[in-house]
Formats: sequence, structure tokens, C-alpha cells
Amino acid sequence: VQLVESGGGLVQDGGSLRLSCVASARFFSTTALGWFRQAPGKEREFVAAISWSGTNTGYADSLKGRFTISRDNAKNIVYLQMDSLKSGDTAVYYCAAKSASSYSGTYYFIRPYEYTYWGQGTLVTVSS
Repeated sequence: VQLVESGGGLVQDGGSLRLSCVASARFFSTTALGWFRQAPGKEREFVAAISWSGTNTGYADSLKGRFTISRDNAKNIVYLQMDSLKSGDTAVYYCAAKSASSYSGTYYFIRPYEYTYWGQGTLVTVSS
């Protein structure tokens, strides 16, 4: 499975960005997906996740209400809509995937070690 993120860039404080991640997965529709981020000098942290059915989503507590994850199984794409961006959101954002056909469509995963496939990351810089 190959994951390719896009949509990162420079945005001003309070602005919005939408990240996209295209997956070359034959069985994308049964793949659980997540977004993580890593700021310079910090560990990779969970941002958001979505079950393979798209019916269930999870977010880092600090990001609830500002970030929204969604997926389009027909296009093999997962999105991360980021609103009201702050300088503290500056990081490299990574898309991750996990085959989840043995799980119900309500499961999503929030720990990096639970994911098998990772994209190369896309840089988001928020200027204050």
C-alpha cells in the first residue's frame, strides 16, 4: 500500500487547510486510516482516525472541533480538514493505513504502532 499526502503549505494563524491522502490500496474500503503529526523535536502524535466504513471517527482531545477527518472510498482518499489553525499546529502531517477487514466498521485506531503503512508526510506551517 502506498500513501501519498498533499495539501500542506504555509498558512496564517486562524486559516484553514485541507490535507489529502491517496492510497493505492485494492482493499481501501476495508482499511482503517489515521492522521498523525510530528513537530520538530517532538514525538509523533495522534491527530485523527476513521474506521473503514467511515461511520466512526476519533480525534485528539486538543483538536476536537477544529479538525475533521473524512474519506471517499470511491476515490481511495482520506481528508483532514483543519480550521482555526494555530502556530502550535505546525508539523509534518502523516497519513497512516491499517487493514481492518477483520474488525467491524466501527473500529478506528489511535496509536502509531497499530498502523502498517505510512505516507511520506506533508509539511504544514502556521505563521503567527
